[in-house]
Amino acid sequence: MGHYSKHRISVCTTCRHKGHDCRPGRVLIDRLRRAIDCAGDSVGADFEISGVACMAGCDRPCTVAYYGSCKATYLFGDIDPDDHIDDLIAFARQYAAPGDGWCSSVQRPKGLADKTLARVPAAIFHTVADDGLPQ
Repeated sequence: MGHYSKHRISVCTTCRHKGHDCRPGRVLIDRLRRAIDCAGDSVGADFEISGVACMAGCDRPCTVAYYGSCKATYLFGDIDPDDHIDDLIAFARQYAAPGDGWCSSVQRPKGLADKTLARVPAAIFHTVADDGLPQ
């Protein structure tokens, strides 16, 4: 049976700073993976980190999303691989805690407080009865 991560972090790999060819998303992914592996707690086991072609945050590179089953999704922008790794790891710990992932900007790590582009409530799932009506 394969490894299943409860949470995901996606990093835009096409983001680039205006006027530059540099695409810092790949650097951010590498640094974030190393930092999570070195975190020394369950954060590494709880998160999968992957690159995504675009998250429509082109004016605010790098963009990073946190999402998990039955949890709010967060999209952060203006993330710098040199300056925000500790804040991203701190938020991963916070996000991995039980609950729906919902938190206010004052509860998030200080370095991410002004970097939130979106917070999307958890999806609502319902079952359908045999007669095709929602329950």
